[in-house]
Amino acid sequence: MSTLAMTATTTAPGRARFRDLLAAEWIKFWSLRSTPWVLLLGAAVVVLAAVKNATYTYDHFEPGPTAGYHQAALDSAFSAVGADVVMLVGGGLGAFVVVCEYASGLIRASLAAVPDRRALLLAKAAVLTGVMLGWGATVSGTAFGVAQAIIGGRGIGLPITDPGAFRFVAAAALFAPVCALVGLCLGVLIRHTAASVVSTILVLFFVPSFFTDTYHWSADVAHALPFTAWRRLAQVDLTNQRVSPYPATVESGWITFAVWSVAAVAIAALTIRRRDH
Repeated sequence: MSTLAMTATTTAPGRARFRDLLAAEWIKFWSLRSTPWVLLLGAAVVVLAAVKNATYTYDHFEPGPTAGYHQAALDSAFSAVGADVVMLVGGGLGAFVVVCEYASGLIRASLAAVPDRRALLLAKAAVLTGVMLGWGATVSGTAFGVAQAIIGGRGIGLPITDPGAFRFVAAAALFAPVCALVGLCLGVLIRHTAASVVSTILVLFFVPSFFTDTYHWSADVAHALPFTAWRRLAQVDLTNQRVSPYPATVESGWITFAVWSVAAVAIAALTIRRRDH
């Protein structure tokens, strides 16, 4: 961690203003040398996946009355591959920014300078949310624009004003900070780099695979998970989709995003307040 970050955190002890905490957390976030590279490489993979998907759609498109190309045009921009990358980048980075501070010992200076531990955690969460929301919006918007430009040659490209397109892009953009806050929470709880990242991957990637819509209770659990919520929000054309016996709603998808974000910050704030003295 840089000397500048340490100085920003340890100066002006006492009741620091929240904007000062935001400034300190902003410096600490970008002081991690891996942060820009992780964000850049993650963005590149998402956009390249969109190019590959759009090229496949372009090559295999057959004009006719076949329905479902509205959803296919959107999926070309941000498919499950893109969502997986966002979960890895967001969740991993969210856990890493916390664990790295514990590992370096900077957390002791931060907690000594800021008696209000909840304010410190909220500032960290706010910076992480802002960065990941900006990153998610940029990546999803770029992937959408590139994909639609490619398949536009076949006459099936969609503008962002198309019904459902804005919701599709917004869901992809918001998915990044949701995953990051989950990683942040697990990082505060576990405080071990490898264990925190692995736990984040397990929660975001593998837990959804254990629940299907075969039974009502299982479908309810699945619908309450971030990945399943994103998948429902990304389904804007249900023409060729399998009808689920217990379908999720768009409203429940947004609610799931909000609940996970708020719960992750609340649990992390409660943990850091009780455990770190």
